[in-house]
Amino acid sequence: MSDAAGVVKRIDKDIIAAMKAKDAGRVEALRMLKSALKNKEIDKREPLTEAEAQAVLTTLIKQRRESVEQFTKGNRPELAAKEAGEIELIEGYMPKAASAEDLKALVENTVEALTASGERLTPKDMGLVMKAVQERIKELGIRADGRQLSELVKAKLAG
Repeated sequence: MSDAAGVVKRIDKDIIAAMKAKDAGRVEALRMLKSALKNKEIDKREPLTEAEAQAVLTTLIKQRRESVEQFTKGNRPELAAKEAGEIELIEGYMPKAASAEDLKALVENTVEALTASGERLTPKDMGLVMKAVQERIKELGIRADGRQLSELVKAKLAG
């Protein structure tokens, strides 16, 4: 059994707990989460791996962040708050997010490792550095916001 099945089982248990607590908003959000994972599994025609399940959850978080931005611009704070709550809920099923300091250190270490041979990296090498940093993040089993990561790499290469 894959680890993704563990996530689905956790979601199932949380749905039951939310139903008993009569928390309709939480039940709705958890069911949405479960159906997104199930739809991906159906598309793939085999059980999801842990990495694939995390990718689905990451996509859902990204969609929610965009929605929060749009609702805030559209002066709909109640809808933005609902989406923000769903982001928190989804993040509960994800690996721990790296702090800004951790990411900065990771970017610096990766750039140092890439420049160990003496060559200097320029902003043109952004793709190379991003790929290397993302590999390290995957190895460490943490998660990072791509936009934040991109800004850190850009700043490091520019400076």
